[in-house]
Amino acid sequence: MSEKQRQAEHRSKPHTAQFRDFVAQGWADRDQTPPERIAAADATARRRAEVSAAFPGERLVIPAGGLKVRSNDTDYVFRPHTAFAYLTGLGGDREPDAVLVLEPLTGDDGEPAGHEAVLFFRPLAGRDTEEFFGDSRYGEFWVGARPTLADVEAELGLTARHVDELPDAVAKDAGSIDLRVVADADVDVRALVERARSAQGQTDERTEKQRELDAEFARQLSTMRMVKDEHEIGEMRRAVEATAHGFEAVVADLPEAVRRGRGERWVEGVFGLYARHEGNGVGYDSIAASGDHANTLHWIKNTGDVKEGDLLLLDAGVEVDSLYTADITRTLPVSGRFSPAQRKVYDAVFAAQEAGIAAVRPGNKFSDVHAAAIRVIAEHLYDWGLLPDGIDVEQTLDSETGQYHRRWMVHGTSHHLGLDVHDCALARAEDYKDAELLPGMILTVEPGLYFKADDLLVPQELRGIGVRIEDDVLVTEDGCDNLSGFMPRSSDDVEAWIAGIWSGDRS
Repeated sequence: MSEKQRQAEHRSKPHTAQFRDFVAQGWADRDQTPPERIAAADATARRRAEVSAAFPGERLVIPAGGLKVRSNDTDYVFRPHTAFAYLTGLGGDREPDAVLVLEPLTGDDGEPAGHEAVLFFRPLAGRDTEEFFGDSRYGEFWVGARPTLADVEAELGLTARHVDELPDAVAKDAGSIDLRVVADADVDVRALVERARSAQGQTDERTEKQRELDAEFARQLSTMRMVKDEHEIGEMRRAVEATAHGFEAVVADLPEAVRRGRGERWVEGVFGLYARHEGNGVGYDSIAASGDHANTLHWIKNTGDVKEGDLLLLDAGVEVDSLYTADITRTLPVSGRFSPAQRKVYDAVFAAQEAGIAAVRPGNKFSDVHAAAIRVIAEHLYDWGLLPDGIDVEQTLDSETGQYHRRWMVHGTSHHLGLDVHDCALARAEDYKDAELLPGMILTVEPGLYFKADDLLVPQELRGIGVRIEDDVLVTEDGCDNLSGFMPRSSDDVEAWIAGIWSGDRS
């Protein structure tokens, strides 16, 4: 549940009965029109049915998580746990402290007969309650109205109950039913489940077995997200489109980022404006890395200047309200044109990305995408004379005795993408890296080359140049669809893109 806030003693509360009565009076009747069923409701019902079939007869507990204290009595913006969002369709900041329980049903023959989906959450409180005016964290007067139980049932197509009923629901028949919980979503809900389990008489062996059951549950919920349904693919297209708008705005404002100083922050802010306006926000901390900062792979400080003649590596994605996020990188010449050395590196990375995207097709393995891209990287490094003496392309690609190229391309070329920027992360290696690509999977293809300014093993002209190109690619029945491929990628197209935006032509 939500972390406890520190309450200042000097803050006054409406203690008198007279004032509480006054605050509760004189309000217009609430609109009782039920909300529309959310677009994802049918898809989430199918997902819950799949989970139900995988764990017959077991009570499954999926918390949303709670509010996290940022400082003193202020909270971070809430984002529900990914498994909860996937199975309910609730996005944005909904609903802190909620818990989805899949309650097992039994048929007339005594055998498992699916599950009833029940959402426990904190519904709207009456205006005559202390919460309405007196609770600055949850009260309607302070943070706005929450939905009612009936609202949630209409929106999601499942049963809704007050969160105060959760402990009894979890503990019901605990001695005769197996419980699984998404353990990392909410420590208090996990403790609630563990107390229910203790009714069965705990031993160290049983506790370890239950932890294994929870881990298996989390892996299943992670792995099943690998293949996206039509609703998810549509949300990913929306996220990519919104992200493209953010990139265009950054390109348009590059001269301003140079002029103002501390331009990386300016770039981050411009993109964040579009992310917040067109979606829920950014899907991860934006990397706005100018010059040598591009060679720090996770540069999210964004404190540097953006200078004429530098490259700006922008790795950013809009998370739409449903919480699906894009993840796109473009490396932009700040002055509008690549230098010869910058173009040399950029074109090598582009060639590697083209090879990686070509490997995205059904029947290939996930690892084949990296193998195709990294071979092109290794070939360029060999041609440029950067590999150690006597080491050729095949030798550096040898995973046991080679890997010299990783000095300049350290990361993997791909990861799954969806509700999390690094989606499906709990899946086993055989279901992820070693798995066959299937239609409906969405993955990134993002090779790069990174030549740090103090790297004495590369020519002076290449030092300080960092390039990454990243796109979001959908596996189709006969190949792939680069969802972000409409955004310019080649060096010539990037230069033309920048020139067009600066001239006022965004066609």
